[in-house]
Amino acid sequence: MKPYTERMFDLTGKVALVTGGNGGIGLGMAEAVAKAGASVCIWGTNADKNAAAVAQLREHGGKAEALMVDVSDEAAVASAFAETLERLGRVDACFANAGVGGRARFHEMSKEEWRRVLDVNLDGLFHTLRAAAAHMVERSKAHDPGGRLVGISSLGAIMGMAQAEHYAGSKGAVVSIMQALAVEYARHGVTANSILPGHIETAMTAPSYKWPKFVDAIMPRIPMRRWGTPADFGGIAVYLMSDASAYHTGDSFLIDGGFRVF
Repeated sequence: MKPYTERMFDLTGKVALVTGGNGGIGLGMAEAVAKAGASVCIWGTNADKNAAAVAQLREHGGKAEALMVDVSDEAAVASAFAETLERLGRVDACFANAGVGGRARFHEMSKEEWRRVLDVNLDGLFHTLRAAAAHMVERSKAHDPGGRLVGISSLGAIMGMAQAEHYAGSKGAVVSIMQALAVEYARHGVTANSILPGHIETAMTAPSYKWPKFVDAIMPRIPMRRWGTPADFGGIAVYLMSDASAYHTGDSFLIDGGFRVF
């Protein structure tokens, strides 16, 4: 028999859906839950990245699927969720991670730029988690309760983020939404939590981390003295998907190397 701690975090037989799972933090979480035994479906908008991510996940011996999905498209999300169920049978944990960034002076920001970010970061999360919640309620009514809803927020939700008010606003909303979901779906054994990444080096953030002025301003304020990596989100993903977190809901996990408290 496996040791108790190993059994506690064993995800064998469980299925995870990770939006934006073909790179960055999403792939870091997807790979971790796959290593713990979960089957994984990733959603992304780049076919080549999807294929590469699936190949990487399948190296761990489990099932992995990928779908081309734009989460800002309500109909596309509904169709993709149905196909995810057809391929993998169920969804035990939904990580709403897909997101985009952007910079513009607030007084010069166009409505189109504002909507571009909120369409993905906020509406996309709504479309995705609504589908997941409906599935989990349906399972609960069939005497199969439980599930995990996870929204990926940002350090920008709780600290001033100049020239990115649309991004910060979308990520601040994630925290409030996850708290509300925690209350609404607890009766079905479903937990809902948010994850707030700090300064994490990914393809999306790479340009900033190559800018000396930015590096000189931020790095001295990170007690860990390094940028975060996608792998730093593996542990929290496994924990939130596991039975170990069954009574942990409505929380926000700040993973920033100590930046905010320094």
